[in-house]
Amino acid sequence: MLTRKQLDLLNFIHERLQRDGIPPSFDEMKEALDLRSKSGIHRLITALEERGFIRRLAHRARAIEILKLPESLAGQATPRGGFTPRIIEGNLSARPAAAMPVETGRARELPIMGRIAAGMPIEAIEDGASNITVPETMLRGSGNHFALEVKGDSMIEAGINDGDVVVIREGSTAENGDIVVAIVEDHEATLKRFRRHGNSIALEAANPAYETRVYPEGKVRIQGRLVGLIRTY
Repeated sequence: MLTRKQLDLLNFIHERLQRDGIPPSFDEMKEALDLRSKSGIHRLITALEERGFIRRLAHRARAIEILKLPESLAGQATPRGGFTPRIIEGNLSARPAAAMPVETGRARELPIMGRIAAGMPIEAIEDGASNITVPETMLRGSGNHFALEVKGDSMIEAGINDGDVVVIREGSTAENGDIVVAIVEDHEATLKRFRRHGNSIALEAANPAYETRVYPEGKVRIQGRLVGLIRTY
């Protein structure tokens, strides 16, 4: 039997996995449960793991897998939003009509637009010629989607590793906390967490080795929001 805090944490992790495809950070867990320190989260995580509700994957940041849910949560499988990530190289504005997503029953082909940096920004993504097939369930919500290959380790605490492929829902707007594809000063592309501070845009890494970069609003263009992630072992 779980305590109220253990149940609340398990529910929070479950909802975030349903919504974003990756578990929340320890800071986000601490804030959601109104705890004063991360040590309390560590104790709750350990208790959930010992009881067989979750499993932590070794050598990966923020890698938590839910193994089962108690009866009180088992019916709460409705996601609050969509999320599934991947990575690609490509110029969205110049993308030919042939590269548009193609519906194929329960799977969909997406264009792999190229590579994107999860580290220091690299040259803006360029046209890619290859496609990737993803399950329809990964593409929650309407709109065009595309994929990118991730290069770098600046988003490892968000569960995004070098070599992963992220799936992006195309769009020019974002909410605070979204992981986005951002074009910086019209020539650099990067995958970062979006924060707006007045007339400035902060692009946050999910790795303490990288500093948050802040730009005037006009220097950053949003190309899309992360909705899914594909990893090959």
